[in-house]
Amino acid sequence: MKTKQLIELEKTRRDRMMLEKHHPLRQLFWECTLRCNLACRHCGSDCKKISQVPDMPLEHFTRVLDEISTAMNPADVQVNTVGGEPLVRPDLEQCGREITRRGFLWGFVTNGVLLTEPTLRRMIDAGLGTLAVSLDGLEEHHNWLRGNSFDGAMAAIRLLTRTRNLLWDVITCVNRRNLASLPQLRQHLIEAGVKQWRIFTIFPQGRAKLDPELFLTPAEYRSVMDFIVETREQGQIDLSYSCEGFLGDYETRVRDHCFRCDAGTMTASILANGDISGCMSIRANYKQGNIYEDSFVDVWNNRFEQMRDRRWMKTGECAQCRMWDYCAGGAFHLRDNDGSMMHCNFLTLEKSYS
Repeated sequence: MKTKQLIELEKTRRDRMMLEKHHPLRQLFWECTLRCNLACRHCGSDCKKISQVPDMPLEHFTRVLDEISTAMNPADVQVNTVGGEPLVRPDLEQCGREITRRGFLWGFVTNGVLLTEPTLRRMIDAGLGTLAVSLDGLEEHHNWLRGNSFDGAMAAIRLLTRTRNLLWDVITCVNRRNLASLPQLRQHLIEAGVKQWRIFTIFPQGRAKLDPELFLTPAEYRSVMDFIVETREQGQIDLSYSCEGFLGDYETRVRDHCFRCDAGTMTASILANGDISGCMSIRANYKQGNIYEDSFVDVWNNRFEQMRDRRWMKTGECAQCRMWDYCAGGAFHLRDNDGSMMHCNFLTLEKSYS
């Protein structure tokens, strides 16, 4: 590992220690619905067109925002409405207005199928500042993963390339089906006018847990990292890897920053049933409270100890890992209910060299 990487890793380690102590809330995810117009193979939430969990009423969520506003500056907090597919909520525009009216930043993630030009204009008028659209390969591979939705996603992307004053990017789930075609997808996105692109890989939760075609071998995983490095060096599109875990020698090379899991230190989520947790990717049972029973601010200030003091994670493979100081147990969403590590990206990369 190069000296520059070690310097950045040490800086990130010190920053993490400060965040664990002061835990300034910066990202709040609201699972505004568990309904979705698609049924993706890799869905961690196992969302359906008809959900047994009803959509949380807007006024229940805004009560939480009002409480947060009394304890911290709402302008420092990005509220992301996620699902499911947020656009299946008929009142999403109103949700955005109420979020931004209170001074919070607002964004959401969509599969793009329902994002028409009038809908996008209404959302921007309601205060929308950031947006992410999922595109998981060229037509054959995208439709294999998400159903017949490639045309809808591409229509949304073309719409966004004509839109000003909005921060947006494309998110791609890399799997064994679309891996070989990543260079073609890259060219497709560049020609479409996409400037920002994010890649993530699958972890074993939700529907994905039972689908082996979604999981990469160690050698395939390393090839994804090499592809990201190559793309970043080319400079035609700004590509980065998601916060899927610590990456050893690839740190600072596939992202603009070193890995740091912000669940419970800067990031919180409110699930559709009111449960309070860390980031939305956490599907194991690490809820810290519920908005119908607890004060969100009290929960945020006092009940995230297991995410802020991770020494309890230093067991098993982590106990002897030479990168513990920089990894601190990895991404929290890769932990099972009992705290055991379901997947370690660093060890996957290590295996790829053997």
